[in-house]
Amino acid sequence: MSSGPAVVLAETEINGRALASKAKVPSDAIQTKEGTFYVSKPYRSSYNKKLKAAIAFVPRRSHFDIENEQSGANEFRGFFTLFWISLFLFTVRSYVRSIETNGYPLNFEFASMFSRDARTLALSDAVLVLSTGLCVPFAKAVQKGWIKYYYYGVVIQHLFQTLVLFTAVKWTFNRHWPWVQSGFLTLHTLTLIMKMHSYNTVNGYLKWASEESGRLLTQLRTATERVGGWDAALAAAKQNLEERDAAAGTTSSSPGVGTPDMPDGSQKSYVDAPVAAALRNRLVRVSEDVAAEAQEEKPKPVGPFPHPLVDHPDAEISALAADYTDAESDLVGMGPEYVRWPANLTYKNFAVYMLIPSLVYELEYPRTNKIRPLYVFEKTVATGGTFALLYTVTETFILPLTPGPDQSFFRSLLDLALPFMLAYLLLFYIIFECICNGFAELSYFADRGFYEDWWNSTSWEEFSRKWNKPVHTFLLRHVYASSISSYHLSRSGAMFFTFLISALAHELVMAVVTQKIRMYLFTLQLIQIPLIAVGRIPAIKRNKLMGNMVFWLGLYAGFPLLCVAYVAY
Repeated sequence: MSSGPAVVLAETEINGRALASKAKVPSDAIQTKEGTFYVSKPYRSSYNKKLKAAIAFVPRRSHFDIENEQSGANEFRGFFTLFWISLFLFTVRSYVRSIETNGYPLNFEFASMFSRDARTLALSDAVLVLSTGLCVPFAKAVQKGWIKYYYYGVVIQHLFQTLVLFTAVKWTFNRHWPWVQSGFLTLHTLTLIMKMHSYNTVNGYLKWASEESGRLLTQLRTATERVGGWDAALAAAKQNLEERDAAAGTTSSSPGVGTPDMPDGSQKSYVDAPVAAALRNRLVRVSEDVAAEAQEEKPKPVGPFPHPLVDHPDAEISALAADYTDAESDLVGMGPEYVRWPANLTYKNFAVYMLIPSLVYELEYPRTNKIRPLYVFEKTVATGGTFALLYTVTETFILPLTPGPDQSFFRSLLDLALPFMLAYLLLFYIIFECICNGFAELSYFADRGFYEDWWNSTSWEEFSRKWNKPVHTFLLRHVYASSISSYHLSRSGAMFFTFLISALAHELVMAVVTQKIRMYLFTLQLIQIPLIAVGRIPAIKRNKLMGNMVFWLGLYAGFPLLCVAYVAY
């Protein structure tokens, strides 16, 4: 999904350093189980003529991190231990029963399947990863003006991403890989395409913002000529600020650009006003204790300071200086190092971004101070142990029960419902708790909110935004928000377009894995749209217990239903 100059950029604060916000409005503090979210009221950014809003939140630990004090105080934390003990005993029992019946614990048929042509798969994946490095010279070419990003660069970017996807899919068919290898390479390709898209889109936008910044600075210098020149204008702005502070009986550095005080270590993003409104509504729906009303706070100038001329008594000069500050703030990371574009266009920066478990590119991310070796060891061991359990469930309870055309449809659903649910939970834990947190630790990435409490979902809308936060954030930023700001779609139109893109990607994976085009998963994905509308009916929305039961029943039935549909039909 391409994005024009209205692409949304995020900025961060960490280690007690605050942000330079362009918002001149108070923030609403909304308390949720995940922490405190701050969503500012919309304000207009005059230099690119659109409404924006600021969102801030504190970097999070995962729910199952043993150092997460909030999870450690949860009254139901013992059930987590119970789950793993029960699953271990169930696995041991399966091994013992298999030895008594067959003379061996496992027959390793599944192992021979996913280890087939493993060397070629590893080399193919390495080539895929290395090919993403072409983003750096492309971004440099855009920065130097050799390629005009809007819109030649956008076209080149999409053509390259399409070529990468087509090549990967074609290669899986040429190698005649089983579904494990084909699915892995296709999913990894889609992941890398999302990362490349975000990197190119953000840097393409920053090139445009840099040109706008230069244009505004030229206009600002021209405007100061009628008041005696640049130095005279700076002196007048300083005097005006001092007089205003003296009249108010306060001392300030440079008002006009600032942000209400936020908690230390919070991360901030700037989004379009409709997106902020949607997010605000969602937060209010899930909040436990929403503040009755936001209180006005005096702006605190921090980070990349606003230009001194924002305090000039001349309205035109002050407005131009505010616009210039607005454009400049897009070009500077918000701490701890305040990286300025294009200093970020290096292979080292790109390599770190590829390691960070985020699909949305930022100039800087919330950072931790050190790598915890024991934590990395814990996640490594957990990955191996959980994979062993996942393998056992797949080998013992899924592959032998793979349905055929002659088997009863409902019997197949009954046989596969529990094994598929166990496999889903284990796979979720491996990817989002072990792998994502492991890479986050190795890359000093502080925001560990890779998922929320999706198991408490009362609707498919809630589940879709909670269970896979990296993909949800990407779709929100580069599909939903971009389609609103760049293509002027309505919120409902943008939601449909986002679901359509997601459904097509899911169906592509199923087509590669099963080598069939049936559109079953595509249809189920789009059915979520009317289900979301039904879930918003007040009578249904109020009954959270019923909503959670319907959600779990749907999840239980969905996996075996797709398996039977794609395998047997």
